[in-house]
Amino acid sequence: MSEDRAPEILAPIIEALLLTSGQAMSVKQIASIFEENERPTTGEIGKALERLAEDCEGRAVELREVASGFRLQVRENYMAWVSRLWEERPQRYSRAMLETLALIAYRQPITRGDIEEVRGVSVSSNIIRTLQEREWIRVVGHRDVPGKPALFGTTRAFLDYFNLTSLDDLPSLAEIKDIGSLEPEFEFDGDAANEDDDGEEPESMDQAEAESETSSEDEADLETETDGEAELESEDPDEIDEPAESRGA
Repeated sequence: MSEDRAPEILAPIIEALLLTSGQAMSVKQIASIFEENERPTTGEIGKALERLAEDCEGRAVELREVASGFRLQVRENYMAWVSRLWEERPQRYSRAMLETLALIAYRQPITRGDIEEVRGVSVSSNIIRTLQEREWIRVVGHRDVPGKPALFGTTRAFLDYFNLTSLDDLPSLAEIKDIGSLEPEFEFDGDAANEDDDGEEPESMDQAEAESETSSEDEADLETETDGEAELESEDPDEIDEPAESRGA
């Protein structure tokens, strides 16, 4: 190993590459950055990555290997502060969407009909479209049956988002007792359990009760007005508006 390929030399170079790229880079992509006469071997890059991971110990950032390669990212325990840099609310997903994504991840390739059979309800087209727009799922083929239904599977972007290198890194089904255990990644909250299949949040209980009370008050006011009119009619039964022709005469 030449001196310019030593881990302590390569590590900061790779760190600079990962910080600048803003996305995961594979060993092959890292190697392609170097000129042919200075290009480090796969083993040398591997040792430099190990050195970089050690250098990140005790820092707010960490070197993480995902499906697309290696990337530098903020450690999860600092996300509460980092997230305040963005004003918009984090996107929340309905229970229906999480269940659909989980079924695709664990049972792929799987058709929409298979998902509906397991969940016992129809799958909204909005859910499938949203997952495809996020590039978490894709059509991997078509089942050889009448209608040729699409077979869905997860993508490399799905693995990257959830810090997975492969599907083997998914927690076992025995470890996932409830879909709510996916909360850190999915921004899932308890209210989402009552969301519909379109992924829209339902009205809050307070709002529903307020509307119910308003409706009851309106009905009571209407009944009072009706009773008042009935009393007036009973007191003056002869006071009836004359037809227009009579008034004109």
